[in-house]
Amino acid sequence: MHIIHTIDPVYNAGSRVLILGTMPSPQSRTAAFYYGHKHNRFWAILGAVFRREIGPSAAGKKRFLLSCGIALWDVLAECDISGASDASIRNPVVNDFSAVFAAAPVRAVLITGRTAYRLYEKFCSARYGVPFFYLPSPSPANCAMVMEQITKSYRELLLRFLDNVPPVPNPSPAP
Repeated sequence: MHIIHTIDPVYNAGSRVLILGTMPSPQSRTAAFYYGHKHNRFWAILGAVFRREIGPSAAGKKRFLLSCGIALWDVLAECDISGASDASIRNPVVNDFSAVFAAAPVRAVLITGRTAYRLYEKFCSARYGVPFFYLPSPSPANCAMVMEQITKSYRELLLRFLDNVPPVPNPSPAP
């Protein structure tokens, strides 16, 4: 099935990190917002990293992202894809990130999943010259990593590029 990306990017002049996925899943397209599959861990991960509750509405998620200095979009503008399977992607066309980089002082691009990372590296990285890094996919299909491992990966990279990530609390010493 040929899919054209229809969800607007989220960013403003305060965005210092751009997080990219590959392409919205069928559930995200139905919800008209990113990471819409009920078992996708993206929003739970960001809530854990920033120790904040993220509401279910797209407007609330946008406010959360922008208040944290995070821009959000996908690598692909269109492609042929079967369901939500990144492995099935054919005929990819990448998004033009020029407007995001012109409007926001993006320090790093963080890319969720191997396919998105490979596509960005191949088609976009040389054009924009912004450092880019791999993040594990928050998809329920990535069952090899537990929530704590993925959250730690996100926290470490976000800490490098954002000033508002709360530190991990120290456990109480044993008596």
